[in-house]
Amino acid sequence: MKYALFVLLTLPAFAQDTRTVVEPSIPPSCTVLPAKLPKHLSDADESKLDTARIQEALDHCSAGHAVELKADGEAASFLSGPLQLRAGVTLLVDAHVTLYGSRNPRDYDITPGACGTVDKGGRACKPLIGGTDIAGAGVMGEGVINGRGNAKLLGQNVSWWDLAQEAKVKNLNQNCPRILVLNHADNFTLYKIELKNSPNFHVSYNGGNGFTVWGIVIDTPKAGRNTDGVDPGNGSKNITITRSYINAGDDNVAVKGGGTAPTENITISHNHFYAGHGVSIGSETYAGVRRMLVQDLSIDGADNGIRIKSNETRGGEVSEIRYDDVCIRDTKNPILMDTHYSFAGTQANRIPRFTGIVLHDVRIEGPGKITLDGFSPENLLGITFDGVTVSNLTQTKFVAHYASVTVGPGPVNFRPSGDGVTVKGEAGHGSLAACTSKFVPLPAR
Repeated sequence: MKYALFVLLTLPAFAQDTRTVVEPSIPPSCTVLPAKLPKHLSDADESKLDTARIQEALDHCSAGHAVELKADGEAASFLSGPLQLRAGVTLLVDAHVTLYGSRNPRDYDITPGACGTVDKGGRACKPLIGGTDIAGAGVMGEGVINGRGNAKLLGQNVSWWDLAQEAKVKNLNQNCPRILVLNHADNFTLYKIELKNSPNFHVSYNGGNGFTVWGIVIDTPKAGRNTDGVDPGNGSKNITITRSYINAGDDNVAVKGGGTAPTENITISHNHFYAGHGVSIGSETYAGVRRMLVQDLSIDGADNGIRIKSNETRGGEVSEIRYDDVCIRDTKNPILMDTHYSFAGTQANRIPRFTGIVLHDVRIEGPGKITLDGFSPENLLGITFDGVTVSNLTQTKFVAHYASVTVGPGPVNFRPSGDGVTVKGEAGHGSLAACTSKFVPLPAR
């Protein structure tokens, strides 16, 4: 396989992944497991779990190798409950193969009988694929992992997504599994795989050093509540999410700053986002998020575009964040800096402080709302617009307060104003490059 070196030579080195990231390669297989189930599962197939044989193969595979899921004639599907990845081992899902998540909540129980319910606590389900302390592992291949969040649970007349909606109405929490949960998984790789219809978040990555997401597709409709795409956070560092396509029911990417150490050195480059809540930081930022670069991104038809969100119960330092070459179209909130995010936390005096936020070469098409929400006169939002233009000024609403804004030297065709807002600098003249080639269809497999 040809390797593609990913280096950003023209931008500050501090504001990105410190690794030199190259296109991953698929390791040789230690075991090839043939599919036994048809492409489309019937009710009769729902008890024919492949969990045990996949897990056994993962347990006995040597580091540096892959457990390969392969089609066998008309058989092209696997059905599984929770799996645990192993250090140095890759789960490889071949093209035209689907790994389906079980619809039986009992397969995912952490507490007996709790998964597949709605309660105050939440978090009562194991993920479909989990990994803790598994350096050098990965999930790869051009196949599909389908969490079936939209399908009715066995023995219940509701889907995972119905539970999520019920939890919203009742102000409770749903107990639904995530597709991938990775903790302290250094040098983990997601490559080319398609993830879809997760019951909850698609990918959660916490406390690791070295996370590469390259060329994946996430395709879950807006109806899937809380189905974030990729969420790195809680002390993670050296993260690259690149050349991927994300359509989700919540944040396309959400960088979280919970835990005890900052989440830092992040590159989000050459991606396309569709429905969802955009490229977000937060809502947890109390441990800090810093040194993040977003480059060459299209956001098309989302609820939010560029968003940083937190509040006085979850806030902290967010700094050295750069957005470069971003096209946003038909998005309700193209820019949303929100220090009063609506979330009922229990902590106090965790003040959100967003500074060193730079938007360079950002083009916004269509109507929407731009919000610059600093927390207080003592905790101003610090933001720079250097080449930021709005195509439809008459249908764009601007709300700003408690913000220190710098404009220029690139063109900026608006000037924020509001209570506690100061603006310095002079915007340049001219126009930015058109976004025509940026917006591309979501790939179909």
